[in-house]
Amino acid sequence: MSDDRYEYLRKQLEQQISFPSKYMFKFIVPKDKVEQVKPHFETGVVTEKPSSKGNYVSVTILVIVFSPDDVLHGYKRVSHIEGIVAL
Repeated sequence: MSDDRYEYLRKQLEQQISFPSKYMFKFIVPKDKVEQVKPHFETGVVTEKPSSKGNYVSVTILVIVFSPDDVLHGYKRVSHIEGIVAL
């Protein structure tokens, strides 16, 4: 995500969510990279669903966040994972 996209997301979060709140992170991840995502959300409830061909996994993580910064840091922590797509 570019800095502009992070700032846009921050403004949306500030306007639409009152903190603390539950937040759902959703990612599409190559199947061999799923285990790289989980350690970044140790307190979250993780749900996985493989794609129809099995090459990718939809990963949903429900966590409690206390500020827009918590959400942005979540996305930034996994942005280095090759092939990850944040939804």
